[in-house]
Amino acid sequence: MILFFENSSGNIIAVGTTTLLSENEIEKLTWLFGEATLLQKNIIEGRFIGPRREMITPWSTNAVEITQNMGINSIVRIEEFFKVRSGDPEYDPMLQAIYNDPDQKIFTIDHKPENVIYVEDIRYYSDKEGLALNDDEIKYLDDLALSIKRPLTDSEVFGFSQVNSEHCRHKIFNGIFIIDSEEKDSTLFQLIKNTTHFNRNKVVSAYKDNCAFLQGPVAEQFAPVSQNKPDYFEVKNYESVLSIKAETHNFPT
Repeated sequence: MILFFENSSGNIIAVGTTTLLSENEIEKLTWLFGEATLLQKNIIEGRFIGPRREMITPWSTNAVEITQNMGINSIVRIEEFFKVRSGDPEYDPMLQAIYNDPDQKIFTIDHKPENVIYVEDIRYYSDKEGLALNDDEIKYLDDLALSIKRPLTDSEVFGFSQVNSEHCRHKIFNGIFIIDSEEKDSTLFQLIKNTTHFNRNKVVSAYKDNCAFLQGPVAEQFAPVSQNKPDYFEVKNYESVLSIKAETHNFPT
């Protein structure tokens, strides 16, 4: 369900929640939103500019995290919608949309997937879409289509082109090397991973994305004693986890 709060500027804060909120939780939100008023309405009359429903904003992510720290665990999204005060308002259509009389479907996404496209001629499709597949790759895909007894889909051919591009390099680092007629036991990426395999030390997670996590020291957090009202700050100890990131861009490490 969606709860609508109106702040002092006349803008609307929409709160998406999976359960009914208690009176105490609503009081916390009222304080958090600068003494905004909870509107007892399912539909808000008027025109508003707000984020596209398909895109959860960083503002929403931070706001939801704040409510979780306040002990409200059923909120999934919070967005602010600005009241339109002129006939032809300026807004960024890439990030925003105009909402007429926002209602309970303000966060609902009802897009339907497009029909699956089967690629009968891979060479023609590669030239048409600029995939730059070479003869060996086209033959591999043609043979694959024969083996599974159906044409490949556009997403399959496009995905194959992406993972085999020089931009990605997984083709090279995860490929089997045959040097002087001898097949090597390990891929390049397996050799890289071996350093962690044989020396785990304090590694929590590695090679899952563009960063790794290491067990860190006991750290101090300086934060308010209470999250729902002005309060004194205190120091708390917690077990830290360190994020190690190196954006080499073209390499899987």
